[in-house]
Amino acid sequence: MRSLLFVPGDDPRKITKGLAGEADALLLDLEDSVSLARKPEARRIVAEHLAANAGAAKTLIVRVNALDTGLTDDDLDGVMAGAPVAILLPKCRSGADVAHLAAKLAVREAEHALPDGSTQIIALATETAGALFNMGSYAGCNHRLTGVTWGAEDLAADLGAEDNRLESGTYTDPYRLARALTLFAAAAAGVPAIDTVYPNFRDLEGFRAETEAGRRDGFTAKMAIHPGQVPIINAVFTPSAEAVAHAEAVVAAFAGNPEAGVVAIDGAMVDRPHLRQAERILARAAVAKGI
Repeated sequence: MRSLLFVPGDDPRKITKGLAGEADALLLDLEDSVSLARKPEARRIVAEHLAANAGAAKTLIVRVNALDTGLTDDDLDGVMAGAPVAILLPKCRSGADVAHLAAKLAVREAEHALPDGSTQIIALATETAGALFNMGSYAGCNHRLTGVTWGAEDLAADLGAEDNRLESGTYTDPYRLARALTLFAAAAAGVPAIDTVYPNFRDLEGFRAETEAGRRDGFTAKMAIHPGQVPIINAVFTPSAEAVAHAEAVVAAFAGNPEAGVVAIDGAMVDRPHLRQAERILARAAVAKGI
């Protein structure tokens, strides 16, 4: 996945539009974009769309309410019959929360005759100050974990911050730290790092710059709050033909010299870390092609 578009779970029109759009995945939201009074209706609407689009090419992910709200079980009871590909867990405090959610999913998979372990988990891991002290706990926490992402808006609220960005649009230091820790946590856990949303959906220039910076630093996908952001995400996270050709050359060179620690390509010396980078580029290219 390159692009993950948030869609309010109680808005059938936006869900339908999202299903027809360019995003690789839809994040069907039962949390922040849905009022408490509307959550039962949102669960019903999300369940209907999951059932109607079973097996579709579009990846459907449900963001449930956080474990400490008392609403998570109701969310799962409402949507698991539709077999979402993954659950996005907000305000995730540690790998223990992932394991807790995994146990809940196992029960519901059994109840609905779904394959055991088929529902993945994406941890939204930096929305509270305390969660930042546990970022190393995701490595090996549970086999369902398939991505780690971060959030700056809820974290700002938890800190009581006046803002989380400078006038230039870049994040202030607390949020840069949260972003970096997300990259480290995902790498340590061996799962993709997914960059957070860019709230000002009208600022496409700033959005592109932030998306490109995310790719540069190691993120492999980004969440969106507006369909207009999706084409930029897909373009940025799709490797260029030149990058793919170079990556193929690196992989081929090491395949032809399996015992070598360093090989020469176009007059430059390339070592094993470059091989890992090349393999990741080819993996992203395969995702972009739908392989």
